[in-house]
Amino acid sequence: DKMTIGIANDHRGVKRKKEIIKFLEKKGYKVVNYGTDNSESVDYPKYAFAVGEDISSKRLDFGILLCGTGIGMSIAANKVKDVRCARIDSIKDAKLTRSHNDANVLAISSELNFRKTKRIIETFINTEFSNDERHVKRIEMMSKYEH
Repeated sequence: DKMTIGIANDHRGVKRKKEIIKFLEKKGYKVVNYGTDNSESVDYPKYAFAVGEDISSKRLDFGILLCGTGIGMSIAANKVKDVRCARIDSIKDAKLTRSHNDANVLAISSELNFRKTKRIIETFINTEFSNDERHVKRIEMMSKYEH
């Protein structure tokens, strides 16, 4: 069973998203594109919510969100129940948020250089959650709070 990754973006992330989709498909992942696909200004929260809902309902294994900074997308995605979205711009943080927070959505700046973006995505996807008791407990605390 192929891992399924949802990807969404605002108008500033269209070009980068296309590059990421090509990169992920070449690696054998199933990628679902949530848009937008043109450069007209859009309200990014609706795209973040769409990916978040499909993470929450387990239709997606991971989500990737792109906007100018990645910040707006991450704030919006984290409003969805069971989404743990991290806005990342370093390989170290990509590894730690998977290992410690069991993050399931990655928010990233569409302006980050592509080589680094690819390495961040690979690290995020390939790092397992540690399942350490302290991390499990903290994630459960957050889940209880949002329900």
